[in-house]
Amino acid sequence: MCGIAGFCNFAGNGKENIERMMERMLHRGPDAGGCYFSEEGDVALGHRRLSIVDLSENGSQPMTSHSGRYVIVYNGEIYNYKEVAKKLLADQKVDSFRGTSDTEVLLEAFEHYGIKEAISMCKGMFAIALYDKKEKSLYLLRDRVGEKPLYYGMVGQSFVFASDIGCISVLEGFANPINRRVLDLYFLHGYIPAPYSIYENIYKLEPGTILKIKSPFNKWETEAYWSMSEAAKRGQENLFTGSRREAADELERLLKESIAQQMAADVPVGAFLSAGIDSSTVVALMQSVHQGKVRSFTIGMEEKAYDEAVYAREIARHLGTEHTELYISEQDAIDVIPRLGYMFGEPFADSSQIPTYLVSRMTREHVTVSLSGDGGDELFCGYRAYDSVERIWNKMKGVPYLVRKPIGELVLHSPLKNNPVYEAKGNYLGVKGPAELYRIKPQVEQPLAGRISLYHEECPYKHSEYREGFLQEVNHNVMLMDMLMYHPDDILVKVDRTAMAVSLETRVPMLDKDVVEFAWTLPIEFLKGEDGGKQVLRDVLYRYVPREMLDRPKKGFSVPIKKWLKQRGLRQWAEALIERELLAKQGLLDPDIVWRIWDDFVTRDIWRVQIWYILMFQEWLCGQKEYKR
Repeated sequence: MCGIAGFCNFAGNGKENIERMMERMLHRGPDAGGCYFSEEGDVALGHRRLSIVDLSENGSQPMTSHSGRYVIVYNGEIYNYKEVAKKLLADQKVDSFRGTSDTEVLLEAFEHYGIKEAISMCKGMFAIALYDKKEKSLYLLRDRVGEKPLYYGMVGQSFVFASDIGCISVLEGFANPINRRVLDLYFLHGYIPAPYSIYENIYKLEPGTILKIKSPFNKWETEAYWSMSEAAKRGQENLFTGSRREAADELERLLKESIAQQMAADVPVGAFLSAGIDSSTVVALMQSVHQGKVRSFTIGMEEKAYDEAVYAREIARHLGTEHTELYISEQDAIDVIPRLGYMFGEPFADSSQIPTYLVSRMTREHVTVSLSGDGGDELFCGYRAYDSVERIWNKMKGVPYLVRKPIGELVLHSPLKNNPVYEAKGNYLGVKGPAELYRIKPQVEQPLAGRISLYHEECPYKHSEYREGFLQEVNHNVMLMDMLMYHPDDILVKVDRTAMAVSLETRVPMLDKDVVEFAWTLPIEFLKGEDGGKQVLRDVLYRYVPREMLDRPKKGFSVPIKKWLKQRGLRQWAEALIERELLAKQGLLDPDIVWRIWDDFVTRDIWRVQIWYILMFQEWLCGQKEYKR
């Protein structure tokens, strides 16, 4: 795990600015760093290294290919690099390798098989910058699901890129304004969906995408080498035809293969264990393929309603892992909050960022790599929200849209609109299908979200562009919508930024290409059952952990933000961030709406998740000058 950064045609001092970018992401790679400048001086590449595979100088970056044509800086891991290396040797493309790093193998694969073919044969998580000296072309590549971040865009007349958007904002002359068009999306979701970022002219490279920009580096083109939508469509058109037991057998095989590959490292490896289905499955299979005791880690909380450590301890004892747990106090969690704006580099407000950071910090004291169970809910139909969408849609779908739509309009233009229940029904009646229902549901449930920003301009994004009925089954459509946006832009962002803040590499076995593609072939009856979703994943887990250990309500990885914000210290912090004069001076948010939401909370105990979204936005915004010092 590392951090990469660079620019083309930079007007200022190249050496000083690439070093400034590297300093900003020191936490992503504390072990070593290096820079490359092209002979013409128009291309600069920077790298910070967290040594995981081949700890010697042979794994250092920037790295040049054997021929001298290509130079790479790269963040991530290629899990099947040994197989790719064997192919290169068998095809007589190379005689030998200088070291044992996946970086060197990746470089030679690019050289001998071409960019798209080479990356298509690789399984892993990565953000890559590859410079072709011969063609004077820079390539940026991102992994299939979006585990590793990669920002890019223009700062003045310079093309720039980095793992961390904070690295771009510290460049000399950076003056890109806040992208007001994305604020409504942020206050609706709590994060900014790709390809957008908080700044104008700075973007997130989409998962599964190759970007190419050629000298004079003022115009780029992108191409997909893999598509989640196409994988889902292909899977649903070729459903698994065996029994549910056979499906569990195949899933177990694929997960074991993925986990065995992802446990490979030249540094200590462990796993997060939250006592849920997903992380318990990963740890159980890790223990089954590992010779010794797997290291597992969890945090407990003093708030009983939020504490799963006791269950994680029971599962760890049953599996025989070497288990470490840490009970955190309320103050431990609160102390993290002022660091979040810097940590994420742009507004981000999934409050589980706090416990994720704390478990990462504790885990890093013992290991350098940790596996996680992320992806299980989205790939195996685990969220309760999916049931809600299906239930509402099933009540409406029997009535033709041409009948429902006028009825909904009638409700919305009648006195019934004053009743929130009828207002919601009026909005739902006007949707064309379950995908649109899933998209507008947050807006219907939180109507004030769209009024927080002072700027309202339509901003197309993945949910608004999702084609109704792309997949036949309701749940599969909303699962795909989550895998296209919520998972890469929220879940994976949260895990990457919090773990890398303490220089911990995280790996996600369920996002292995073969696991993902197999998951899309599963019929819905293999996923949903009487005791909830993820049936086939449960079938695998119950081979290792007794059902009764998991037979309890899901708590999730969350913290009691609502309670904390009522207490004096955090309440003072919050009210300072939303002080009316400050909001008016900033000119981005509507002070009346912000204070209506806050007053409803403190005086009437009406909690809206937008409270945290507002506070995280303000914490980031107010910290910008401080971050750049």
